[in-house]
Amino acid sequence: MEPIILASSSPRRQEILKLLNIPFRVIMPNIDETTSALIDSEDVPEMLAREKVMAVIRSLPPQQEIPWVLGADTIVLKDGKIYGKPQNQEEAESFLREFSGKTHEVITALALYNGKKKITTTRVSRTKVTFKDLTEEELQWYLDTGEWHGAAGGYRIQSLASILITKIEGSQSCVTGLPIYELYDILQEQDYSILE
Repeated sequence: MEPIILASSSPRRQEILKLLNIPFRVIMPNIDETTSALIDSEDVPEMLAREKVMAVIRSLPPQQEIPWVLGADTIVLKDGKIYGKPQNQEEAESFLREFSGKTHEVITALALYNGKKKITTTRVSRTKVTFKDLTEEELQWYLDTGEWHGAAGGYRIQSLASILITKIEGSQSCVTGLPIYELYDILQEQDYSILE
């Protein structure tokens, strides 16, 4: 298999590529992730995934052959509001209070650049996540774990937060940040086989 450049430093995305035995190297994209209010919230992940791919391509020497570049972006969305990575514990707490006993949506978009064809294709995955009604004790316990650091929405579904989630409708790997089926589908469409 040809190596893929992963335009992300996310350990979860790296774990998924390792799980699938896809060779990769990481190049962090240098982009501004603030978005215009003119863009529909639901379109933000696809736009940012594409921007991450293009930023990595622009950062490489012009004469370098670029085989594959994979970008991904995940947002947590509730009532039209995007919940990013909390800046501090107080913000993480306010996010979790808003999710308590309710359902929100996680949207992850993938963008794959095919260097042979010089095209970028995308896929979008959506998953609904429902939290239990959180007690004060549960809320404080989760905040004390520190797991909310660097996590969109202030929680990690693949770790301790899973005990607070009553239902997911869709793909858990979408919530983790790299939807496995959509990744397989986009690679297969571009004739990149992982079945070796």
